[in-house]
Amino acid sequence: MHCPFCRHPDSRVIDSRTSDDGLSIRRRRQCPQCGGRFTTVETASLNVIKRSGVIEPFSREKVISGVRKACQGRPVTEADLAVLAQTVEESIRQTGSSQLDANEIGLAILGPLRELDEVAYLRFASVYQAFESLEDFEGAIDQLRADHPRTAPVPVEGQTTG
Repeated sequence: MHCPFCRHPDSRVIDSRTSDDGLSIRRRRQCPQCGGRFTTVETASLNVIKRSGVIEPFSREKVISGVRKACQGRPVTEADLAVLAQTVEESIRQTGSSQLDANEIGLAILGPLRELDEVAYLRFASVYQAFESLEDFEGAIDQLRADHPRTAPVPVEGQTTG
């Protein structure tokens, strides 16, 4: 690591700490030449292999922008989207792979988005999984209902059901 002050090609680590999220390491360094101290942050690289074969770094912002479209008009905040993107990144990093197909990232988004907002989940899934008919939507809705059975409404006294 080159010193940012005098460009000396070496430095000494004087302190290392894991970041709060556990995804990076913060290191305090000192230059043996000029004595200047500086901080570096190290993270493991995570790359995405796009359908075209192009490899690019993983970006939480791209996750957020893709999901934001599905969440238009829904009660989902920017903070909710940031948490979702962090959850997706953490689940991807837990696979232990440094390169993932874009398809795997889409699959990793579906679960947390479903927990966040079912309508946004249906919108995202319809595009991501290329729904082609009403039956595709019905199947997804049936699966949501099966996973979250609703109780029968309790009749209010004096009202009839029917």
